[in-house]
Amino acid sequence: MPLDVDALLTPPTNTAARALDVVRTWSSPALVHHCLRSWVWATLLAPTIDLEPDAELLFVATMLHDLGVAPHFDAVTVPFEVAGGAVGSVFATGAGWPVARATRVAEVIERHMWLSVDPTRDVEGHLLEVATSLDVSGVGMERWDEDDLRAVTAALPRQGFFDAFDGLVTDQAGRKPDSAAARLHRSGNVRLGGERWAGLLAGGTGN
Repeated sequence: MPLDVDALLTPPTNTAARALDVVRTWSSPALVHHCLRSWVWATLLAPTIDLEPDAELLFVATMLHDLGVAPHFDAVTVPFEVAGGAVGSVFATGAGWPVARATRVAEVIERHMWLSVDPTRDVEGHLLEVATSLDVSGVGMERWDEDDLRAVTAALPRQGFFDAFDGLVTDQAGRKPDSAAARLHRSGNVRLGGERWAGLLAGGTGN
């Protein structure tokens, strides 16, 4: 059965829809598509590994996870995922979420830049880390159906995402040499991800 991308992209709650409004207001179209694709990757993966995330929490964190690289929220010395987590926590608090739940948004966002997140410790953090690793670096493509990868990317084109994101990561690394962004920059995985995705979308295996 063809993937119903439109259904997957429907925010699970009104608060989730407001988070989508926020990222559309403050991020570039390429980053908006990255956030939406990452949500779909996480949603598709979860049932295949027996995880049941809090959909609202995961959607909000996924929409807001890269606000730390947006000009209006970029902190000079604070790692972008920490800055983004703070913005996410403020958003959740403003939405009326309890302190503990607002804190979870920050945790999930911060952990998406970890090398790995234990799903027994943080279901949503694990899914966001794995989903963004796929979208940025092409890591773990074999865990998703290739037709699904192509269908979602057709609905949410990459729009020069790799070049734009590589530039943002390079800038972050220069100002924050001890950050996870600097580690990502040194690894070259953003450029490698571009090659992997180009191979997949051109009809190859993406490996």
